[in-house]
Amino acid sequence: MVKLRRAAGLSQANLAEKLGKPASYVAKYELGERRLDAVELCIILKAISSEPEMFFGMLLSVAPSKL
Repeated sequence: MVKLRRAAGLSQANLAEKLGKPASYVAKYELGERRLDAVELCIILKAISSEPEMFFGMLLSVAPSKL
C-alpha cells in the first residue's frame, strides 16, 4: 500500500485528506496497527488511482494456500 500511495505521488496527509480521515488513519494501516476491511481497501485504492481488481489479483498470486 505504501508503494502504491507513493507511486501516486501522495503523502499520507494528502491521501488522508482525499479520504476525509485524519493522517493517523493512513499511518496506522500502513504500519499494520489497523486492519482494513474490503470496502475500505477498495475506497483507498480508488483514491490512489489503483484498480482494486488488479490489486486483488496480485495479492492472490502471492498469497499462501494456507494460513
